[in-house]
Amino acid sequence: MKYTLSMEIALPRERVVQLLSDPEHMPKWLRGLVEHEPLSGVHGQVGTRSRVVMQSGQQKFEGIETITRREPVDLQGLARESVVHYEREIVAKGMWSAARERFTEIGPETTLWVSENEYRFSGVLMRLVGLLMPGTFRKQSLQHMQDFKAFAEHGQDVREAKA
Repeated sequence: MKYTLSMEIALPRERVVQLLSDPEHMPKWLRGLVEHEPLSGVHGQVGTRSRVVMQSGQQKFEGIETITRREPVDLQGLARESVVHYEREIVAKGMWSAARERFTEIGPETTLWVSENEYRFSGVLMRLVGLLMPGTFRKQSLQHMQDFKAFAEHGQDVREAKA
């Protein structure tokens, strides 16, 4: 299953990538995040592996995230037409997923975020979930993007919305 989502964020591209890749901020915008534990490497850098635990209702999901691409590494002084790539893969029981994020400056204070998502399922149960509920994955990805935008632009914390 593959899909692409995009969204404009009213912040400079460098700031958007910094906020998105900083583990200290993840609980503020990544709804359902229980734990993001580094296993090896420096967070946000290529090759870094982390244990990720998410929860949605009674369902708990655990997987290993690996940063597979971050280009360029140095975001200072980028040409406006440059595209920043930030990609990661998650492997969990019955599932592999990849998120390929691209950030383009479309104005001095505006960034276009394009997120390409791919999922592969193994095992009968996970394949059924993928076949019967493909919209759920897209909807969840869009919710994460909207939550990040609200956090980045306005400081809104998803944990405060629960209260």
